Amino acid sequence: METTTHPAAPDNAPYAATDRTVPTRARERAAYDRPLVHAILDESYVCHLAFVRDGAPVVLPTLYGRVGERLYVHGSTGSRPLRMAGAAQPDDGADPGLPVCLTVTHVDGLVLARSAFHHSINYRSVVVHGIARQVTDPEEKRTALDALVEHVVPGRAADSRPANAKELAATAVLSLDLAEVSAKVRTGGPNDEPEDMDLPHWAGVVPLRKGYDPVVPSADLAPGIEIPDYLIEP
Repeated sequence: METTTHPAAPDNAPYAATDRTVPTRARERAAYDRPLVHAILDESYVCHLAFVRDGAPVVLPTLYGRVGERLYVHGSTGSRPLRMAGAAQPDDGADPGLPVCLTVTHVDGLVLARSAFHHSINYRSVVVHGIARQVTDPEEKRTALDALVEHVVPGRAADSRPANAKELAATAVLSLDLAEVSAKVRTGGPNDEPEDMDLPHWAGVVPLRKGYDPVVPSADLAPGIEIPDYLIEP
């Protein structure tokens, strides 16, 4: 069986800027720092995967996971992007992959300015361009599915039954290498105009946070099973 390797980052070198990863507005907010990109990706739950089908754009929200310099998304073997990524060319039978754009965004705060025009949000986002390909190696598929579960709740992959052969056969996985990547971050307060500073309107930031509410056990949970430590916030 072919051994799957995951692309590694040499010494956390920054990602190279490209025409597609340099924003046209607020360029000072763009960043290519590899640890920053990883941190933004690792903290979120949902990405948006964009591609073109029959000449029209399609954007799908989906779960994802990261293993080194590779992202994974999964779905049914009949889902649209997974079928398209695995469509072999009739001339050579090769899988050309699917050109995609994947995005992740955190909203960290609501920025309220004195003027309606300068209202904004504090955010951290990542945009990834590349070619998504179907994962066919069984070991890589298992690694990817474990990463997806672990991404949602760290510690959960080892505390649940792994997919069996039937479930693996019904599940398709796409991989997307982190090569053409950028982050964009906004922090700080409102940027009001000097002539608006004396207006009688409150201005500032409403911080938002991520956290767990009390968990709701399944009604058919077997007696004696306690809430796992990884679901209890310190």
